[in-house]
Amino acid sequence: MSDDLFAAAEDSRRKRITELSNEIARHDRLYWEKGEPEISDEAYDALTRELAALDPENSLLLRVNAPAVAAGGKVRHAIPMLSLAKAYSLGEVMDFVRKTARSMNEEYLLEPKYDGISAKYADGILSTRGDGFVGENISDKLPLLELEAPGYVGKVDRDARGEIVIRDDDFQTIYPHIRRKGGGHYKNSRNAVAGIMGLKEIDEMLAQGAKLTFVDYNLISFVSTAMTLETDWIEIVEKIEALPYPMDGIVIKLKDETYSDSLGVTAHHPRGAIAFKFSGVRCESVIRDIVWSFGKNNLTPVAQIDPVEISGTTIHRATLHNVQNVLEKDICIGDIVTVERAGDVIPYIVHSMPGKVRRSNIPENCPACGTLLERKGPELYCPNRECPGTALQKLVAAVKNIGIEQLGEPTIKNMIFKLGVRHLSDIFKLTAPQLLQLDGFAEKKAENLLREIAVARQVPDYQLLAALNIPNVGVNVAKVLLSNRTFAELRSLDETALQAIDGIGPERAKAIVQALADQAPILEELLQCVTLIHSQTTSERPTVCFTGKMPEVRSFYEKFAREHGMEPVDSVTRDLSLLVAANPEAGGNKLAKARKFGVKIVALNVFLQQESISAFAVADEDNMDKNLKKMTKIDDAGQIEFGF
Repeated sequence: MSDDLFAAAEDSRRKRITELSNEIARHDRLYWEKGEPEISDEAYDALTRELAALDPENSLLLRVNAPAVAAGGKVRHAIPMLSLAKAYSLGEVMDFVRKTARSMNEEYLLEPKYDGISAKYADGILSTRGDGFVGENISDKLPLLELEAPGYVGKVDRDARGEIVIRDDDFQTIYPHIRRKGGGHYKNSRNAVAGIMGLKEIDEMLAQGAKLTFVDYNLISFVSTAMTLETDWIEIVEKIEALPYPMDGIVIKLKDETYSDSLGVTAHHPRGAIAFKFSGVRCESVIRDIVWSFGKNNLTPVAQIDPVEISGTTIHRATLHNVQNVLEKDICIGDIVTVERAGDVIPYIVHSMPGKVRRSNIPENCPACGTLLERKGPELYCPNRECPGTALQKLVAAVKNIGIEQLGEPTIKNMIFKLGVRHLSDIFKLTAPQLLQLDGFAEKKAENLLREIAVARQVPDYQLLAALNIPNVGVNVAKVLLSNRTFAELRSLDETALQAIDGIGPERAKAIVQALADQAPILEELLQCVTLIHSQTTSERPTVCFTGKMPEVRSFYEKFAREHGMEPVDSVTRDLSLLVAANPEAGGNKLAKARKFGVKIVALNVFLQQESISAFAVADEDNMDKNLKKMTKIDDAGQIEFGF
């Protein structure tokens, strides 16, 4: 890049920073001071994220905002009441977990992120958060407040830190009868809280029976671990969404407060917690049908709804989770529903109201084999072990876990009916003439698939274990099970020995023993088709992450990296050894993070050079730096050049 072009790009960047700063400051005033927001939380978050990408240290991003209130003086907080760092996807939440977890058993608390006014009651004084260090004395509002704390509901008479909100049920039953100062009714509970807290006199509100709730942050918590959080996520989101409080996200924090405190704080937020923001908006729609789709072990109800647009995506379907959820919420075809798509969580139904014409659609017989369905806990499942619907989904999941990315459900279904494929081992035995019998397969496509299957023959042991479809044993649990033992050693353990492993309870241990016994003949055949890579031998390897569109599927390059002494990972962290990019000069989140953290970046063609890859495959950081410097240089514009 020439000096003139670089100067023009920098000028454009600074101009956009100024525009964003002015716009964000204006919306801050409208939201926090006037209580009259002009844009949605999602649109505001998009502005702040763009500013963070252009100017991470901008003071607007570090500011702790608080609503304007009618106050009785200043209160200095003995312990700062800081804001929280934000995450907008499950991937970002898991990045936080990977950064803070000391082991896969590290426990986290997941709590509602209430949408109200943050406050603290201590030494007989109720105060707002303010700027985090100095808040406002709002003790005059105490007569309006009811405290909800662990084991207690009543007047505010004990120390608490929490959020002042109006419960959803109170807003529906009390606030239709309450008139705001100047006339009219409050449009929503957030505006009502801000409006009431901004009043200098509350006698009129007391006379009308207005009520605010001071909910202690410790009242509601769901516990998960670094190992299980990703699989627990959707269920916990649904449980939190069902709570009767206004909220705009979920707080994820370390359960071990001493360890969390040891991580320290920034000027803006503690390092031991993060807030996942519901960046998706909710839309109302109508259920037109309920389709029961096969999972690995059960049937999942999916609502077909009138199309609605959420976060720029047109939504036609939403999960109903399980039969118990359908029955408890009395969800029927024809009902009016509120659909939410929060971050990267699949669309789901938050609320439902009976439609004028409605009918139930819970099947009695399996749609694939006709067997009478049974209930197991909250799930509906087919007890037929030879059911073709269940078998298809198990094979799809196994193929995905083993790392054969080109094979989707339609092709696997075609293989089952045309080629007699039944198990994962059958996939490894496929030949080119067989593949050419399938619809849509020509020589090139068959060749590419066979190449990927060949690459998948060298598989980490935890991937193979995850591919067995043992209930509650995904990739993370499989890694724990094989962290200190070989696959053969794992197969020899009984239930008692398995339960001695952290995170493996009686139910999971029983499922593992039973599955390994039931699948023994199939497993032996599968082990003849693959070469296992023991996961405990990779723990000290340098890590590598890939980004950008590449000629081959991602698993091809991950396998190549393992063969040359590196361990592939999915995300960029400070500890990453190397980022391999299709285009190192491109934009994108992974490249931006790598530059921010000082992670080494190399081009794909350099990475694939046999004589060069050995330079990366060393665990010693100093040696890696020296080897990388031999192959890279920085030009005058600060760009990395490769391959000389």
